[in-house]
Amino acid sequence: MRELRVGCAMWQHPRWQQRALPPGERLRAYAGHCGAVEGNTTFYATPSGPTVESWARQTAPDFRFVLKPPRAVTHERRLVDAGAELGAFLDVMAPLGSRVHALWVQLPASFGPTDLGALARFQRELPGGLRCAVEVRHPAFFTDERAAVQLERVLGRIGAEWVPFDTTVLFDGPPGDPSEFEARAKKPRVPRRTRALTEYPIVRYHGRADIDRTVAGWQPWVATVAAWLREGRSPTVFVHTPDNAAARDLARRFHDEVRAVVPELPAQPVPEPDGPMTLF
Repeated sequence: MRELRVGCAMWQHPRWQQRALPPGERLRAYAGHCGAVEGNTTFYATPSGPTVESWARQTAPDFRFVLKPPRAVTHERRLVDAGAELGAFLDVMAPLGSRVHALWVQLPASFGPTDLGALARFQRELPGGLRCAVEVRHPAFFTDERAAVQLERVLGRIGAEWVPFDTTVLFDGPPGDPSEFEARAKKPRVPRRTRALTEYPIVRYHGRADIDRTVAGWQPWVATVAAWLREGRSPTVFVHTPDNAAARDLARRFHDEVRAVVPELPAQPVPEPDGPMTLF
């Protein structure tokens, strides 16, 4: 039996009652709820060495960071001649050690089948032992079977994973909340894809402002993740909502629903209460 880790797109949110905690303790509080986090901020700026050391101190060695490399690597250089930027980034992330679950290579929507040569060359230059997970957004990879097979072949050369970002529920029907308009403007609209390539599939699922619709929409993933676990895979699932206020609790709920199908899946740790302790 493998493990299922769940998480969110960030480890702090105004609605999570973390303001009483110093910034250097908020990741520790989050890690009591979820066993993984998306490293979205590293796309925009590489943190300092002391900051990364703080992340390591606040998390257990088996906590999962799925980290985006800087935008210069994926969006400006489009994986071409980006070794210096990637090397500098990985050097800063070194204190995380085993916590770096995967390098999350999120490619722009313009990166299509004709660019697969750049991806293949980029992968060949990755350090040994670094797990790679690639998210594509070009429509051809979802509508052209030949393009999808070519991408899988490239990823398979180094055992890389294809990361699906499932927004089908977000785009199902008209928006029901103002926050959904902004989410739709920013998120890709591509078909759901549920095929795992490796032992460590990674899923990004985007729900709605309405919790019931979010939960109803992830039911196909409950079945898929349960099947992966039975196959011996160790998936990571990230839950998004338009404002992410409920994402942390929803991620734990997703884990509970999978465990109801796969009872041998270990239970999640019980998190400490949010906010400061009081006498009354």
